[in-house]
Amino acid sequence: MIYALIGFLAMLGVLIGIGINQPRGTSIRTWCYGYLAISVVFDILVVIALFYQIVWLTELLLGLSAGAATGLAIHVAHHISEEGEHGDGSDSSKGKGIFGF
Repeated sequence: MIYALIGFLAMLGVLIGIGINQPRGTSIRTWCYGYLAISVVFDILVVIALFYQIVWLTELLLGLSAGAATGLAIHVAHHISEEGEHGDGSDSSKGKGIFGF
Protein backbone atom coordinates (compact mmCIF):
# COMPACT_ATOMS: atom_id res chain seq x y z
CA MET A 1 0.00 0.00 0.00
CA ILE A 2 2.81 2.41 0.82
CA TYR A 3 4.41 1.85 -2.60
CA ALA A 4 1.12 2.74 -4.29
CA LEU A 5 0.87 5.95 -2.26
CA ILE A 6 4.49 6.84 -3.06
CA GLY A 7 3.84 6.17 -6.76
CA PHE A 8 0.70 8.29 -6.75
CA LEU A 9 2.40 11.25 -5.10
CA ALA A 10 5.49 10.92 -7.29
CA MET A 11 3.55 10.88 -10.57
CA LEU A 12 1.17 13.66 -9.59
CA GLY A 13 4.15 15.71 -8.40
CA VAL A 14 6.02 15.20 -11.67
CA LEU A 15 2.97 16.13 -13.74
CA ILE A 16 2.31 19.25 -11.68
CA GLY A 17 6.02 20.10 -11.87
CA ILE A 18 6.24 19.96 -15.66
CA GLY A 19 2.77 21.44 -16.08
CA ILE A 20 -0.44 19.52 -16.48
CA ASN A 21 -2.15 21.98 -18.82
CA GLN A 22 0.76 23.90 -20.29
CA PRO A 23 4.57 23.72 -20.16
CA ARG A 24 6.40 25.30 -17.26
CA GLY A 25 9.70 26.82 -18.32
CA THR A 26 10.06 24.77 -21.50
CA SER A 27 8.83 24.67 -25.07
CA ILE A 28 5.72 22.75 -26.06
CA ARG A 29 7.92 20.32 -28.01
CA THR A 30 10.12 19.53 -24.99
CA TRP A 31 7.01 19.25 -22.82
CA CYS A 32 5.52 16.69 -25.23
CA TYR A 33 8.79 14.73 -25.33
CA GLY A 34 8.73 14.70 -21.51
CA TYR A 35 5.25 13.16 -21.51
CA LEU A 36 6.39 10.67 -24.15
CA ALA A 37 9.42 9.69 -22.06
CA ILE A 38 7.25 9.18 -18.98
CA SER A 39 4.97 6.88 -21.00
CA VAL A 40 7.79 4.80 -22.47
CA VAL A 41 9.54 4.35 -19.12
CA PHE A 42 6.23 3.42 -17.53
CA ASP A 43 5.57 0.79 -20.20
CA ILE A 44 9.03 -0.73 -19.77
CA LEU A 45 8.56 -0.91 -16.00
CA VAL A 46 5.17 -2.61 -16.44
CA VAL A 47 6.73 -5.29 -18.66
CA ILE A 48 9.55 -5.85 -16.15
CA ALA A 49 7.16 -6.01 -13.18
CA LEU A 50 4.86 -8.49 -14.88
CA PHE A 51 7.59 -10.64 -16.40
CA TYR A 52 9.59 -10.99 -13.16
CA GLN A 53 6.53 -10.84 -10.84
CA ILE A 54 8.00 -8.04 -8.71
CA VAL A 55 5.26 -7.26 -6.21
CA TRP A 56 6.60 -3.97 -4.88
CA LEU A 57 7.15 -2.64 -8.41
CA THR A 58 3.63 -3.69 -9.39
CA GLU A 59 2.24 -1.78 -6.41
CA LEU A 60 4.39 1.25 -7.26
CA LEU A 61 3.12 1.16 -10.84
CA LEU A 62 -0.44 0.99 -9.56
CA GLY A 63 0.17 4.22 -7.67
CA LEU A 64 1.86 5.80 -10.69
CA SER A 65 -1.20 4.88 -12.77
CA ALA A 66 -3.50 6.51 -10.25
CA GLY A 67 -1.34 9.65 -10.26
CA ALA A 68 -1.37 9.78 -14.04
CA ALA A 69 -5.15 9.29 -14.11
CA THR A 70 -5.57 12.12 -11.61
CA GLY A 71 -3.35 14.35 -13.75
CA LEU A 72 -5.46 13.49 -16.78
CA ALA A 73 -8.64 14.30 -14.84
CA ILE A 74 -7.23 17.70 -13.88
CA HIS A 75 -6.26 18.33 -17.51
CA VAL A 76 -9.74 17.38 -18.76
CA ALA A 77 -11.40 19.50 -16.05
CA HIS A 78 -9.34 22.43 -17.32
CA HIS A 79 -10.67 21.91 -20.86
CA ILE A 80 -14.24 21.57 -19.60
CA SER A 81 -13.83 24.80 -17.67
CA GLU A 82 -12.45 26.54 -20.78
CA GLU A 83 -15.40 25.34 -22.85
CA GLY A 84 -17.77 26.66 -20.21
CA GLU A 85 -16.06 30.05 -20.25
CA HIS A 86 -16.20 30.32 -24.04
CA GLY A 87 -19.64 28.80 -24.42
CA ASP A 88 -21.67 30.81 -21.91
CA GLY A 89 -19.84 34.13 -22.18
CA SER A 90 -18.95 34.20 -18.49
CA ASP A 91 -16.25 36.51 -17.18
CA SER A 92 -12.82 34.88 -17.70
CA SER A 93 -11.16 37.22 -15.17
CA LYS A 94 -12.27 35.03 -12.25
CA GLY A 95 -9.53 33.80 -9.94
CA LYS A 96 -7.84 30.58 -10.91
CA GLY A 97 -7.39 27.67 -8.54
CA ILE A 98 -4.26 25.79 -7.58
CA PHE A 99 -4.16 23.85 -10.87
CA GLY A 100 -4.68 26.93 -13.06
CA PHE A 101 -8.40 26.59 -13.86
